[in-house]
Amino acid sequence: MTDGKHLTEQACDVVVIGGGPAGSTAATLLARRGYRVIALEKERHPRFHIGESLLPMNLPIFERLGVMEKVRVLGVYKPGADFEAGNERGYNTYDFSRSLGSSPPHAFQVWRQDFDRMLYEHAREQGADAREGQEVRSVEELGHHDWRVQVTTDDDQQYAIRARYVVDASGRDAFLASKRKLKRKNPEHQSAAIFGHFRGAEPRPGPDAGNISIYRFEHGWMWMIPLPDGVMSVGAVCRPDYLKQRRGRTVEFLLETLQINPGLWKRIAHAELIDNEVRVTGNYSYDSTRMSGTGWILVGDAFAFLDPVFSSGVYLAMSGAEQAVEVVDVALREPRREASLQRRLERRQRRGMRRFAFFIYRFNGPIMRQMFWSPNNVFQIEQGVISMLAGDVFDSFKVWSRILAFRTVYNAMALFGWRRWNAERRYRLTQARAQFTGGTTPLDRE
Repeated sequence: MTDGKHLTEQACDVVVIGGGPAGSTAATLLARRGYRVIALEKERHPRFHIGESLLPMNLPIFERLGVMEKVRVLGVYKPGADFEAGNERGYNTYDFSRSLGSSPPHAFQVWRQDFDRMLYEHAREQGADAREGQEVRSVEELGHHDWRVQVTTDDDQQYAIRARYVVDASGRDAFLASKRKLKRKNPEHQSAAIFGHFRGAEPRPGPDAGNISIYRFEHGWMWMIPLPDGVMSVGAVCRPDYLKQRRGRTVEFLLETLQINPGLWKRIAHAELIDNEVRVTGNYSYDSTRMSGTGWILVGDAFAFLDPVFSSGVYLAMSGAEQAVEVVDVALREPRREASLQRRLERRQRRGMRRFAFFIYRFNGPIMRQMFWSPNNVFQIEQGVISMLAGDVFDSFKVWSRILAFRTVYNAMALFGWRRWNAERRYRLTQARAQFTGGTTPLDRE
């Protein structure tokens, strides 16, 4: 193998590792500011990715990137989210138009392979040197804001890049966090997912047709996401112990799981599982002990990832990347301010993640189930939850005060039903310690 010190070297200001939404956002905005940006994606677009449901708070970012119309062409209009309930129609709708903050009244659902490719091509159009089939093999710090990044292409060529800054947007690969031993498993939550795409599933009627639908069952929760061309993404997020039962019966196990919930199964009973293809993935929840250091920063899933129940992944990734660009820009011009800005951004990202996490950790429990089954808008609590579902978790006091009220009600109900609450908590923590194996996505096989 060629000695890294003798590889052909190229130069730039910023290397961005990863060509997903976070990496493309960072590359686009840095290139616009005049920096020489090399973006490296180890695969080639389009490549499959789960996470098809976007949030309203993504839309202002799309506008700032200049891709709003492109997303509109790719997407299915998403007016809200609905959760299974015991009323006449069988579900409660949380319309984004009822949110309290400044979030837009709708979002979109997209095929991620098309969405991710569009964002990466847009970064290239905006001036970033966006390369595909380029895997980062090592990152070496040579000095202050001086990095050597070694790259291997998918045709076995090797070269090196000298850069002033490294933005790691490598997704669940978590390249730098893994290399620096910063990545840590979430001690409070773990889940795994099994899913497929169906043609001919029954949409919600009328204006709810574009909703993401959430169902529950004993071992977790299920989703239905309408996608373009009449396709429905359908899957179940489960405790790891439940998925261990499948024993290689992947297709049969998915269908048997979906039949557990009569409301969901009714909508797909006559649908076709496209190509008879089912995917399994696990180890959803983790974070990193640090988000950044001198000359480097982690964005999106390269820093942390939560359970996908509220579709927060793409928004947190793109929002974090947009904020990281501000940090990188100032750090390269005024290095003395870098550390303080990095600390401020990390606090912001962790704060937003904690606000989502409160709901995520408790979503399968009896108390949260009851509160979503029979929502109440006293003190605008329900509207506060809608705002959270829209992604408005960072800056709106009006929203956060209602979420605090929701948490107060939750805690009172937990105290009243302490035995049930404690039993669910103990089971959740046990599952968080379980070891999940058997995923079938490329990442799970690594």
